[in-house]
Parts: sequence; structure tokens; C-alpha cells
Amino acid sequence: MSGLPGWLLQHSITVEPYEGTGAYGHVYGLPAVVRCFVDEQTRTVRSAAGDQTTSSGTAYAPLATVAPPLSRVTLPTGRTTVVIQALRRDGGTLPVPSHLEIQLE
Repeated sequence: MSGLPGWLLQHSITVEPYEGTGAYGHVYGLPAVVRCFVDEQTRTVRSAAGDQTTSSGTAYAPLATVAPPLSRVTLPTGRTTVVIQALRRDGGTLPVPSHLEIQLE
């Protein structure tokens, strides 16, 4: 299995990838619409820095999705949030779907 099956990608989110900080604050790349599965569930996760924080949802997207920490994400509900961490779940040759797990504030 190579990626998430199309029937599972029921939602669309808009991702503006974080590119750094400029003179006026955070700088984001061009917005991209990504088909994914969104699970809005509160849970405790670790940030990229190793701190414990609360995640309000998770998006499961194709592995090629670009969503580094601090990227801005607009959910199907219209709510805008920020990426805590994006975890690559690459199954390689195993019969499991490879995907990117995007943990959201």
C-alpha cells in the first residue's frame, strides 16, 4: 500500500507553510488546498521542541504534503489554527498507508 486511500480523504484544508520570520512577523508560503482526513479531538502531544502541549485536532494527509511546524492551517469549519508538529508515517514496503500526521493547536 503506498498512501491513504482516496475514499478516506473526506476533508480539505488549506495549508500555508511556515517559511520563517521577517520584519513583520511570521512569513508563510503560498496556500495549498490539501485533501485529508480531519479528526478534531483534544489530546496531549509533544511539540518539535519536546514540550507537552494540547492538540485540538489532527489531519491525516498524503505523505508529500508540506506542513512544517508553525504553518497556518484553515480547517473545513473555517477555523484557522497552527501546526504543532508534522510526523511522517512512512510504511515503506509494509502493507500500511503512508501519510503525514499533522498535529494542530
